Amino acid sequence: MSADAATIAYYQANAAYYTFSFGQAPSHHLDGFLDRLEPGARVLELGCGAGRDSARIAERGFDLDATDGTPAMVRKANERFAVGARAMRFDELDAVDAYDAVWAHACLLHVARTDLPAVLAAIHDALRPGGWHFANYKLGTGEGRDPLGRLTNLPGEPWLESAYRVAGFAIVDMVCYRGKGADGVQRDWAAFTLRKEPA
Repeated sequence: MSADAATIAYYQANAAYYTFSFGQAPSHHLDGFLDRLEPGARVLELGCGAGRDSARIAERGFDLDATDGTPAMVRKANERFAVGARAMRFDELDAVDAYDAVWAHACLLHVARTDLPAVLAAIHDALRPGGWHFANYKLGTGEGRDPLGRLTNLPGEPWLESAYRVAGFAIVDMVCYRGKGADGVQRDWAAFTLRKEPA
């Protein structure tokens, strides 16, 4: 399993665009997710991008570990928000019982479909018992390249539900909605809030 080179190259070349084109407002899913956590909880952010969500997590007093697989994105997040982000690809996650929550906004959709179950299992391992996980995905019927050349796994909702259950997660909430990504394509999305069973 390895990161898709063309997708990493796209974000490496366009980090400045993501820094200045999307403003500073965090994901509208974020505060509701953070409200589930205990004060000071340890939160791993996967795919932190330019750091908008990272800044909000830190602002709310959580113990943040912000990561991104693209070095240029890590630099931008730290330059703009000083969140202490570090470079880590999804396939490099090897923590065990280290986090109370894993936040993965609009990023796991770039993991190849065949590789996603292993990433979900690693997220499950990284969580402490009772820990929380959020991720959202573009829905579809087949993996492919979007108009920007990024790999996008485009699973269906039943496939995602099954993959998360196999990884050991309980699905606490799932919301479908219409949304438009950076490629400008309007699609159906699914946002999952999940939990690792308490000990």
